[in-house]
Amino acid sequence: MRWDNLFDDLEGQLEHELNADEVDLRAEEERLRLARLSLRDRLTSLAGGYGTRAGILRVALTSGEVITLRPTTFGRDWLAADLLDASTLGVQCVLPLAAVSGVIVAADDVAASLAAEPGRTARLVDRIGLSFVLRDLCRRRASVEVRTRAGVLTGTIDRVGRDHFDLAVHAAGTVRRAAEVRHARIVPLAEIQLVLLF
Repeated sequence: MRWDNLFDDLEGQLEHELNADEVDLRAEEERLRLARLSLRDRLTSLAGGYGTRAGILRVALTSGEVITLRPTTFGRDWLAADLLDASTLGVQCVLPLAAVSGVIVAADDVAASLAAEPGRTARLVDRIGLSFVLRDLCRRRASVEVRTRAGVLTGTIDRVGRDHFDLAVHAAGTVRRAAEVRHARIVPLAEIQLVLLF
């Protein structure tokens, strides 16, 4: 009888230790997964609507400005979105992730931002960098408003280098013509806070 109790006790202890090891292993795997998360990953989870109101984000920029937007596309180091602020409602923008100083989320949405995206496959747009997007705007001769830490510039992108672009500065809403261009401005990509498309 005593042997049965002894073996039952040893079996219970062994099972408890095995379960504790498994719990520790799962906790360590979760810590590693969280350590690999990027800001882009968290924004993608939030924009997927897992908890936020229809994927709407409030983003604080390094300039101090806070904007409300609904992301439509995520690139490698940028996102495209529809602005939802009163003064820019419906305007599309390109936001470099380097310009984000913070994301304002409800306490309930923090867990949603940490969620793993189930079965997500890599797409070509996931590898496209900001300079590629700016080159496309240049090719289209799109009129843009570029918000930098130094101020707001309007015009048309003439060319894009590896870490900068040339902007033909002219009045917003006008077509780029030599007579309309006030001057050219070389803008480092690191200075971009937001690019608005008109």
